[in-house]
Amino acid sequence: MTDTLEDIAAPARRAFTVETEGGSLTLSYLDWGQPENPNVVVCAHGLTRNAHDFDFLARTLANDFRVVCPDTAGRGESSWLPNPANYGYATYVAHAHALAEHLGAQRLHWVGTSMGGLIGIMMAATAPDLIRRLVLNDIGPRVARRGLLRLAGYVGDDRRFPDLAAVEAYLREVLAPFGQLAEVHWRHLASHSVLSMASGELMLAYDPAIAEPFREIPDNDVELWEVWDEVVCPVLLLRGAESDILTAATADEMTRRGPGAQLVTFPEIGHCPMLMDSGQIALVRDWLVSTHDSPANRKLKT
Repeated sequence: MTDTLEDIAAPARRAFTVETEGGSLTLSYLDWGQPENPNVVVCAHGLTRNAHDFDFLARTLANDFRVVCPDTAGRGESSWLPNPANYGYATYVAHAHALAEHLGAQRLHWVGTSMGGLIGIMMAATAPDLIRRLVLNDIGPRVARRGLLRLAGYVGDDRRFPDLAAVEAYLREVLAPFGQLAEVHWRHLASHSVLSMASGELMLAYDPAIAEPFREIPDNDVELWEVWDEVVCPVLLLRGAESDILTAATADEMTRRGPGAQLVTFPEIGHCPMLMDSGQIALVRDWLVSTHDSPANRKLKT
């Protein structure tokens, strides 16, 4: 496998609408593979990111699955919410269910990075017949407060950039916990992280108002163990060894309670592994295509 932008065949860009208190919203997604394939994987991105984060992973998974990568409301090519107070998990989970209905999927796999993983936990806990397998990328039922404070330091940044080089420099700074990504991966992230403005400048491809929930960060870690304990599907848990969002203690506890996650830790990465290099991609692909749903109280080794 060669990790170059030129090797990635363009997926179909599709959309559907949902009704909200402010009217109809358009939610966009990238659709990889064969639309008639009943084996569906949904890849859900992190807080300020978008569907293109999964391009490298989706390209490989599309050999076995239909891979759907949505832009969460307020990100990428999806509509911004008219009421910023609605940027929260109740909205995101409702939209995830609307996506599953739109796809006609009776069951699906869920790959979620950070925020996308929390959506997946909530989906798996409340709709166990829908989620077959769950891949959680550096997120769990205890979210460390110190990591939230770091995110609050840049989420909602409404700055303008003169060119992609400036965007890439900015991303390398604020997303440094992603680790030592290849040059092609940083370029990919930069090119898909911005929107062009009439002035010719570039802005980040998300509504700055998604920062609204970060105005009041709790004094303690966010705890969702009661939700985690309701999950029954097999879970693969990926963690960056230096993560400030998912601590080693939380990850270990996730292997021992609830569905008993299978844990893989990547060295020299913080929050979070980007699932762009061939080793990480192969790990996720092999776990998703396996048919052995044995009890998951074991740890995979890298």
